[in-house]
Amino acid sequence: MLDKIFKWFSKDIGIDLGTANTLVYVRGRGIIINEPSIVAINKKTDQVLSVGAEAKKMIGRTPAHIVAIRPLIEGVISDFEVTEQMLRYFFNKVHKDAYRFLVRPRVVIGIPSGVTEVERRAVEDAAKNAGAREVYLVEEPMAAAIGARLAISEAVGNMIVDIGGGTTDIAVISLGGIVASRNLRIAGDRMNEDIMQYARDHFQLLLGEKSAEDVKILIGSALPLKEELTAAVRGRDLISGLPKEIIVTDAQIREALLPSINAIISEIREVVEETPPELIADLMTRGIILAGGGSLLRGLSDLVTQSVGIPTRLSEDPLTAVVRGCGIILEDIDALREVLVSS
Repeated sequence: MLDKIFKWFSKDIGIDLGTANTLVYVRGRGIIINEPSIVAINKKTDQVLSVGAEAKKMIGRTPAHIVAIRPLIEGVISDFEVTEQMLRYFFNKVHKDAYRFLVRPRVVIGIPSGVTEVERRAVEDAAKNAGAREVYLVEEPMAAAIGARLAISEAVGNMIVDIGGGTTDIAVISLGGIVASRNLRIAGDRMNEDIMQYARDHFQLLLGEKSAEDVKILIGSALPLKEELTAAVRGRDLISGLPKEIIVTDAQIREALLPSINAIISEIREVVEETPPELIADLMTRGIILAGGGSLLRGLSDLVTQSVGIPTRLSEDPLTAVVRGCGIILEDIDALREVLVSS
């Protein structure tokens, strides 16, 4: 009886619980939330001040008693209670017109491949404590493949590379299962750190994380560009301690990003080497699909094609591939039950 009441007042939700951003899909409505995975907390009162975009504005600008926390690091929960509060905020935002004590949604959540049982259980418990009635988990490369409309249930090989904020998931999928995979803790956040380290080493300039991310988006690339791009970067001079502005080129940012890009390509090659020959033949025809925000780096798909020898292309709207996959699973959970991760 209670289950029917909760079902009546609650909407089924698909969540891409990312290190950098959380996207929420609501059954029948599509993607309605896309906000940074950041929570601002008052340490004196333990009160949540803001979540998402508002909290991101506070990073590096708060007094000592207010902290902006990323509750997920490298794709897994690092602060259980804050993750729970963040999920509750998103649940309430979806059900803002309903009675909150009657909101008990069914939830599909994307998690990185290769996480431990403890990390998996943490996601499940956080969602249930935040108010979920039922929690289903799906590995992010599988969700991204479904979101990219790949024929995952057929006896053909599909390869997906999901480059997020904290992790890169690489998987070869056939007959609704993962044949070969790698989970790499190198992705968008590591690229930002590479740029910050490069500025420190070569220009004695202390950069903030947001400034590094902005310059990566603005002029970052994996291959030389036809026209040189430049950007102004502002930070603190490590020698004088005073503000400093420098002009950087796309070649310099490319040099900074090279270690992370090479590490990702090396893992892609290893997964290809582990793939059975029959599936390799399929991959040569169907190609490698890139998803996630990190895949938007200029020239990355061309570099993967050159390095691995398999045609590579971006999925349609790479940023939302995982959450769209969670949404497709939500719409017909019984037919796609085989792709879910059993706890």
